[in-house]
Amino acid sequence: MLDDRSLDVLFRNARVHNGWQNKPVSDDQLRAIYELMKWGPTSANSSPARIVFVRTREGKERLRPALSSGNTEKTMNAPVTAIIAYDTRFYEHLPRLFPHNQTAVSWFAGPKNRTVAEATAFRNGSLQGAYLMIAARTLGLDVGPMSGFDNAKVDAAFFADGRFRSNFLCNIGYGDPGKLFNRNPRLAFEEACTLA
Repeated sequence: MLDDRSLDVLFRNARVHNGWQNKPVSDDQLRAIYELMKWGPTSANSSPARIVFVRTREGKERLRPALSSGNTEKTMNAPVTAIIAYDTRFYEHLPRLFPHNQTAVSWFAGPKNRTVAEATAFRNGSLQGAYLMIAARTLGLDVGPMSGFDNAKVDAAFFADGRFRSNFLCNIGYGDPGKLFNRNPRLAFEEACTLA
């Protein structure tokens, strides 16, 4: 079991950051995030998440038109903005990722399976986005996930062939504690959970 300090870093004291210190995040740090997050579980080891780490000024300018007004400044100032997307044809990789069942592609391929493939890609890509945030925190970085943006504009700018679709954005860097909002409450166990 993790000690209390680790649990504080990952959950209890972790915050969603809106302001960023002027400290870079290296490519090696981004690789380290991926090398941790990739081990998180997904259905049939499908691993549908695809990530674009936007870290250049040119990349941020491509992203700018898609951002809501409340997310523009913090995103433009963040050292890195991860576009967490998902591969709509993730199942093409299943013969390698789920080798013990070579028929798994048939669960998702083809028009009759489009709905289940889309739901699987979105759900498991979302899980992988959460793993990314936890991985970043374990490596001493802060995160600021967002859904205030125009998916169609992001997809047009970064995934023009239509195979990948954006899910959410997540700023990554070293948060500025002076720009944190007050901590919001959470639901109690009894409000959110049922024992059956």
